[in-house]
This record gives sequence, structure tokens and C-alpha cells, in this order.
Amino acid sequence: MQPNFKKILFLDTVHPVLEQKLTALGYSCEQDVTSSKTEIESKIEDYFGIVIRSRFTIDSAFLNKANALKFIARSGSGLENIDVTHAETKGIKVFNSPEGNMTAVGEHALGMLLMLFNQLKKGDAEVGKGIWDREGNRGLEVSGKTIGIIGYGNMGKAFAKKLSGFDCRVMAYDKYKSGFSDSHVDEVELDIIFESTDVLSIHLPLSIETQHYVNSDFLSKFKKSIYVINTARGNNVCIEDLVGALKTNKVLGACLDVLEYETKSFETISSKKLPEEFNYLVQSDKVILSPHVAGWTKESYVKLSIFLADKIEKEFS
Repeated sequence: MQPNFKKILFLDTVHPVLEQKLTALGYSCEQDVTSSKTEIESKIEDYFGIVIRSRFTIDSAFLNKANALKFIARSGSGLENIDVTHAETKGIKVFNSPEGNMTAVGEHALGMLLMLFNQLKKGDAEVGKGIWDREGNRGLEVSGKTIGIIGYGNMGKAFAKKLSGFDCRVMAYDKYKSGFSDSHVDEVELDIIFESTDVLSIHLPLSIETQHYVNSDFLSKFKKSIYVINTARGNNVCIEDLVGALKTNKVLGACLDVLEYETKSFETISSKKLPEEFNYLVQSDKVILSPHVAGWTKESYVKLSIFLADKIEKEFS
């Protein structure tokens, strides 16, 4: 059945290929990336679909005003800002596109690890000051290490694949998946992660269950001192506990693309005074930081929209 110029509202900026494809399918696309949530709610009843990244929360109150809405297209992977359960009760399909940025996340996690292991942050800063300290910047090899992945969805799988040429052991635990061992990864139970991990990489969605999943109690269960990578959600890791573990060398280093201080839109960090732990992260040579850009490449920008367009076309054409 053809859309017959049903209206789609773009609430965030995404690659224009999505609008082009939807227009070609017969939809009428409108842009409103500046109005407040209240202003959007006042007119949402007219729209067949919405496209969003993370500008604001799509909660039950919003959905109850969207009487004509048939789909929500989330450009990206995480759905924590959308009341998916309530949407389903109203017959609203929720699409995301983790396939679009999984390669970017895998490469970014690997890049951060290589930067940390080879002390590139410290070495670059020192050379810029005229300091030529070769011994002080002796690095580590990924080869021979055991990489533990928690959460083996699209992102965890992509990271495992990127590691496949580094002569390291890659193992993964996922509470809700099984039977995924292959040439890139060994499926293991959580106790094996605690027993054998040298480098821990978090690839979890954000939920009540995974809020501060990495905390003091969790870190204390590791047999060895470890390195931590988080390219998932900032609130998966309790920064206060992580910094405490960095200070005692229970955690030897950290790669953090996301922080619990981010706003819900992920566009900024908190406007409130940031805690002392944040200053520690910024100043430490043992920590690599980036501003929630692991999935933020020029290529993924296009692919995120292509995957969404394909899913919408498949469902409604």
C-alpha cells in the first residue's frame, strides 16, 4: 500500500538520504529540529512517522497525543529515550539502525585501546613540549591479551571482528544471548570474564539493569588488574568507582567515549559543576576520552539513514 503523501516529521538532523528515499516512496517530509517538546506535542497528531536521534524523550504522554503515528525511526542504536513498550501497545513500530554505526564503534574502540597501550596521548603531549622520552613511553601489545566483551549485540560483535587480526583471545558474555561462538569470539559465562580478562569492553544498552553496571563491587571480582573501554552509554559505568579503581591500579587504564555526565541528548555534558572525578579523568595519562563519537563517522552518517529507510520501506510498502 502506497503512503499517499503521509507526513513524516524529522525532529533531528540526519543524513538527507533518508528524506530523499522516503520522499521517493511517496511520503511528505517536514523538518522541525528547533521547536520545544511541548510545541511538537501540539501538532504531533498529524504525523504518520517521526525521525529522531536523542533530542528529547518520547514518553507515554507524547505518544498518547500522536494519534496517527505508525512509526518512530531512531537514527542510531540506543532506545532508552523511547517508551518502546507503550509505543507497541499503540501499534507504533520503533526502528533503530545499529547496523549503520557498528563498524565505526568497533574501529573507535580499537583505536582508543591502541592509543592507550602505546601511550600516544602522553607521548604526543611530551614531544610538543620538546621532551623525547622513549623509555617513559614504552607501550604494550594487544597480542597475547585476553579481551572480555560484555554485551554481544551489533557493537560487541563488530569490536570482536576488528580484533581478529591481533593474535589475542576474545571472549564475550551476554545475559540474553547464547550460541554465538565463532572464529572471532568465544562465548563464556561471567565468571570466566572475571577470571581471565585483561581488557574489558562494555557494549550494553542502558536500562535499570545496566545503570552503573560497572561499579566497585563489579570491578573487585576481576582476578587481574584490567583496562576498561566504554563506547556504550555513560551511565553503564559509575565514574566515581572507576576513578577509585584507577587510583589503586585495580584498573590500569580506561578508554571512555561516553560519560555519565552527558545530557539525555548526548550533545553536551552537564552544565552543573562537574565533580573532582571528571578532573582526574581529564588530567590522567591513563585515560583516553572522546565526546561520544565512537559511532560518529562520515560513513556511518549515511548508513544510519539508509538502514532506517530500508526498514520503513519493508514494513509499510
